[in-house]
Amino acid sequence: MASPGTGMGVPAPAPPETVQLKLRLEHALRGSASWFLWVAGLSIVNSILSLTGASIRFIFGMGATQVVDAIAHQAGSAGFVLDLIINGIIAGIFVLFWNFARKGQRWAWIVGMALYLVDGLILIPFQDYLGVAFHAYVLFRLYQGFKLVSMYESLQRQEATGAVSSTIG
Repeated sequence: MASPGTGMGVPAPAPPETVQLKLRLEHALRGSASWFLWVAGLSIVNSILSLTGASIRFIFGMGATQVVDAIAHQAGSAGFVLDLIINGIIAGIFVLFWNFARKGQRWAWIVGMALYLVDGLILIPFQDYLGVAFHAYVLFRLYQGFKLVSMYESLQRQEATGAVSSTIG
């Protein structure tokens, strides 16, 4: 009877340190990627607050949704529905970035951070410097998560290489 890693082509189990490191990296990736989710969710909340006439808003939102909110106010009741649809699409895109970024997809981090950077630049002409500062903070946190992707990919390659080299033909 063969045991794993002794001629059956079954890889030997990863060392406990590798498993722990991978779990920590996955946890950190998910935590950093959650900024995409927070931005999306609070942008929708901001849109709803804006449409209901509330005088408060979160600085966590997006500049693009604020522009859509302002245009919707001028359009009247038809603008309300369009506002929710357009801002829902914008927020949905950031939810997609969250979904792929938490799985270590490099493109989601890059495109998501680039769009959020452009979104922060939208706030400058409106002199929303607190919003710009928060965008910078979120971009910093997202970049920290993005740096983890390389470590995560490297660990995955090591595991794959280790699995191949631990099998005996």
